Amino acid sequence: MSTSTMQPANFIEDIIIKDLESGKHGGRVVTRFPPEPNGYLHIGHAKSICLNFGLAKKFGGVCHLRFDDTDPAKEEPEYVEAIKRDVKWLGFDWGDKLFHAADYFEALYEFAVELIQQGKAYVDDLSPEQMREYRGTLTEPGKNSPYRDRSIEENLDLFQRMRAGEFPDGARVLRAKIDMSSPNMNMRDPVIYRIKRVEHHRTGNDWVIYPMYDFAHPISDALEGITHSICTLEFEDNRPLYEWFLNNVSVPCHPQQIEFARLNLAYTITSKRRLLRLVELGHVSGWDDPRVPTIAGVRRRGYTPEAIRDLCDRVGVAKNNSLVDMAMLEHCVREDLNRRAPRAMAVLRPLRVVIENFPEGQVEELEAINNPEDRSMGTRKVPLSRVIYIEQEDFMEDPPKGYRRLAPGREVRLRYGYVIKCEDVVKNEQGEVVELRCTCDFETLGGSTPDGRKVRGIIHWVSAEHAVPAEVRLYDRLFTIENPAEVEDYVEYVNPKSLEVLTECMLEPSLAEASPGSFYQFERQGYFCVDIVDSKPDQLVFNRTVALRDTWAKIQKRQR
Repeated sequence: MSTSTMQPANFIEDIIIKDLESGKHGGRVVTRFPPEPNGYLHIGHAKSICLNFGLAKKFGGVCHLRFDDTDPAKEEPEYVEAIKRDVKWLGFDWGDKLFHAADYFEALYEFAVELIQQGKAYVDDLSPEQMREYRGTLTEPGKNSPYRDRSIEENLDLFQRMRAGEFPDGARVLRAKIDMSSPNMNMRDPVIYRIKRVEHHRTGNDWVIYPMYDFAHPISDALEGITHSICTLEFEDNRPLYEWFLNNVSVPCHPQQIEFARLNLAYTITSKRRLLRLVELGHVSGWDDPRVPTIAGVRRRGYTPEAIRDLCDRVGVAKNNSLVDMAMLEHCVREDLNRRAPRAMAVLRPLRVVIENFPEGQVEELEAINNPEDRSMGTRKVPLSRVIYIEQEDFMEDPPKGYRRLAPGREVRLRYGYVIKCEDVVKNEQGEVVELRCTCDFETLGGSTPDGRKVRGIIHWVSAEHAVPAEVRLYDRLFTIENPAEVEDYVEYVNPKSLEVLTECMLEPSLAEASPGSFYQFERQGYFCVDIVDSKPDQLVFNRTVALRDTWAKIQKRQR
């Protein structure tokens, strides 16, 4: 493809353009997204997915989806299917380029034999504790294992017997023979095979030895003809080992590893190990809890794939790690949903209002706009009757200066409807306000008043007779500190107020048939979606996706 007029958007694209111009890799661009199926994907993976598939598309190449499934003790078919579902939800398709590291187990074994035959790998009998002792520290070199100088013939024999299942789990490992004095700890004779009698979800019990990720990954890349192996910065120190394996076995091509900064969000964590602990301890309901930054979690919360892709574009591709403000993600969600979400009225904490001069049994149909950002979405009819619900916070007995909602003797306009005035307040035995008695000015429909008086407050409402009951879940930050990934006892900082469940909410009747996954803007409340797990036709459950306030937009405005 022609690159003469192409401008790189980031340093990775600059590398690819130069490779294409030089004819490296025969003008091919082949990337891959290589998840380990040991958990659910999180929003940090979304950046890698968008980057790898996006680069392949931009440069006329292909992107593989490969599962690096080399540790069956931690991997499940459930995770495989969840990952495929997440990648497709984000809007990407691997076509016929679906691969598994397990497909290469025989080839990987032969490459390990090749290293042994060259005297570059050996079978070690040290225990894990001894191996750690021999490995040294960041300031002190390691020591050679006493088994490091076994003959090639002995190593070949022992490795074959490892495969045959002759030795118990953990009794022996195969290690690469590199340099125990290397300042890079990854190069100090890393383990490349271990004995582990665990059934694999693809190969069953065919194998009792499994390759380590650092060995299987670069060779899988090479076997698939990957040209640009793009990974996050934590693998930077692994690059010399990646190169060493490719340089010392007879692979068909030599991919280039390139590192970029991962996507880290404030007030959350993206470590699968740490997320799993939150699940196990019951701080969240599962991998798809809407508070969890997994792709399954944000999908259930109501974030859209368009918003996630927009976030990844805005964050860009950098060489240094940084913490992305959660407000930026929420801004992307609002930007997308504001254009597409139908409007509706929902009262989350109902206060009963009786309009005393509204005839009993009468119902009036008021016209409401479905989306002011997109007039093609049309209008809907909203019923008004004698008894309605308003938000508890839209009434105050003794309001402060500047308060523009309902109070004794004050007026307020009902959204799309009339002006009402509070005439009386009904309380229970505890002194709590349980009902308002109001009157309606029937000359005020359409936004005007006959005498020209100004009524500044506008509140949403729902007809009690037609209201649809629902449960609404309000979500907040999962943690109380900005960067919980920096602390070891991160569980101590789980936000106890990250979820509030409201069980007596009342919605306008147009939401009665709302389908799981559909999203709406509840006027004056925020953006909500129908929960895809718990919502049923006879019991609607809505999740608040994001509130209406836009902190990120305000930050950008101040910066400008």
